[in-house]
Amino acid sequence: MKPFVRELLITIGIAVLIFIGARQTIQTYEVFQTSMEPNFHEGQRVVVSKAAYFFSEPKRGDVIVFRSPEVPYEDFIKRVIGIPGDTVEIKNGFVYVDGVALNEPYIAQAPVYTMVPETIPEGEYFVLGDNRNYSNDSHRGWLVPETNIHGKAWLSTWPPSLWGVVPHYALGDQIATASTAAN
Repeated sequence: MKPFVRELLITIGIAVLIFIGARQTIQTYEVFQTSMEPNFHEGQRVVVSKAAYFFSEPKRGDVIVFRSPEVPYEDFIKRVIGIPGDTVEIKNGFVYVDGVALNEPYIAQAPVYTMVPETIPEGEYFVLGDNRNYSNDSHRGWLVPETNIHGKAWLSTWPPSLWGVVPHYALGDQIATASTAAN
């Protein structure tokens, strides 16, 4: 085999492997609704890391993309608020996790609705949109099965004015700090 042909085949093989690897670990997502404003806007594009949860579980504060539990062909983007074992409640304009009111500087406005305490079962996640009062999310009675999660929002790629790493908030630290202070 001539050196040129061999080099060409090796290059094509490497390109195919890189393509397959990328398809298995990342995907792009376009935001279609206003439920995550002011942080994500309709038409904005984000890169989702499918690999983020290969070796760990979603954490409170992560922004995830998942298949809707209500409409199987639709994907949503929301923020994880409750993980398995948490008790989530919404009252007086605050979201409470395990009795701790969350400090949420990223939301559009405080929720004007209430929700009775709900304990999140194993393998399920409680998610809310950052635009709390205009979001179809877990406060409406559904949870996200772990098997529906595509991955963690990682990079904003469009429009150029919003390029950058997607900010995530360590909500679990707030709960841990409050629990430590109470003891």
